[in-house]
Amino acid sequence: MGTEVVKDSRFLVWNRITLKRLATRYPRLLQNVLSIAEVYLDWYLTAHIALTCDSARKRCASVLTNIGHAFGHKVGEGFELDITNEELANAAAVTVFAASKFMSYWGRSGAVVKTRGKVLVRSPDSLFWEVRE
Repeated sequence: MGTEVVKDSRFLVWNRITLKRLATRYPRLLQNVLSIAEVYLDWYLTAHIALTCDSARKRCASVLTNIGHAFGHKVGEGFELDITNEELANAAAVTVFAASKFMSYWGRSGAVVKTRGKVLVRSPDSLFWEVRE
């Protein structure tokens, strides 16, 4: 798992000893750390279950809808997000070819509108409909 920053950012890093001291002094910090760890554990379990149980198409659809709801921009026709086929493929653990194929199908069906580096998801529910090609 990694992090990619798309805008100028700052972050803090504390070593284990400093973090223990801060958590002792500020109990709320420990609660926040545990809360964040819970989110990551939930994400890991969800991703693992998806990899073992869901099809590549369903994983791509889930990535688009989850990222769209979390980070997308709500527009009149749905939500818009900044994602390339390669980023979609990496997030869904599929090949770029598979992600491109699904995006093309969804584009033809009107569920998404793809432009360079952006995707407008018009109908999130239809991403999960069975592909019949």
